[in-house]
Amino acid sequence: MVKRSEPVRGSINGRDVGVKLQIRTPHLNCLSRNETMAKSQKPSKPHRSSLKHGRNNLKPKSKSSKKLKKPNHKPPSHLPPPPPPPPELLTTPSQHLQFFIQQYQSANGIQLSSLELESFTDACVVKLSESVPQDVNNLSEHMKASFGSSWKEALCKKKLSGNDCEPGSPTLLTISLSALRSLELFRSLKPFTKECPAAKLFAKHLKIEEQVSCLKNHVNVACGTPSRIKKLIDMEALGLSRLSLVVLDMYTDVKGYSLFSIPQIRDEFWELYTAHFHQRLLNGTLRICLYGTIDASNFKRRIKGKSDANE
Repeated sequence: MVKRSEPVRGSINGRDVGVKLQIRTPHLNCLSRNETMAKSQKPSKPHRSSLKHGRNNLKPKSKSSKKLKKPNHKPPSHLPPPPPPPPELLTTPSQHLQFFIQQYQSANGIQLSSLELESFTDACVVKLSESVPQDVNNLSEHMKASFGSSWKEALCKKKLSGNDCEPGSPTLLTISLSALRSLELFRSLKPFTKECPAAKLFAKHLKIEEQVSCLKNHVNVACGTPSRIKKLIDMEALGLSRLSLVVLDMYTDVKGYSLFSIPQIRDEFWELYTAHFHQRLLNGTLRICLYGTIDASNFKRRIKGKSDANE
């Protein structure tokens, strides 16, 4: 609205009087109220980010906002994984003999001729019952079967007569990788030691003088380790005249070690075997028994790895 003064003519008491009246009239160019308010509000300057990223003022996408590609995993199968193949165990005397000969050649770095191999027969190895597990608890049962009807006389009799009365000469000798394992076998043979005590032929907690004193008596069963057994034989304290069966303990401990896998124990055994058992085995006066589980797959891997290293 605009204020405007206009003269008005009139008469008061017969006199002409001019009066200016202020009349408010709308301005022709006046804007409407809404338009005036809109015009009075100045537009804000655009933000720098809007100038940089467009009119919509969009925030830049961060790297983390990018969609991660899902790895192309194959859908899980509902079928269970196939079971591992059963171990290939050596059970027959011919398999045990072949295993023994291969170990003998590998440890000594030799190759036996065909003529020498003919001297080894299946009769050199004792056949054990496959229906009875070959563990510590069943060792005495397997030994009874190995000696047949003469097991009481060979393993239990307190004193013999004639040429068989040589003191310190057992008929059964077990050889293990450690003193602890030898002690376990010793305890399992208690049924044979009620009348005639067995001999402990290992070094742990036992002095060699005590063992020599023990071997001055009649002995049917002895358990020990390769090193101490050989030492007592060399001292002529341990006799071999009655020895008819040598049990080789094939036990494998928690670390995977056995009589033939620990280098020091293995070398001590083959030194003992070559010096005192080999010729008796070929002559038929001595038999061996590989007691325990022998996995052919593990044996083949070791032989292959060793042959590859030698090449």
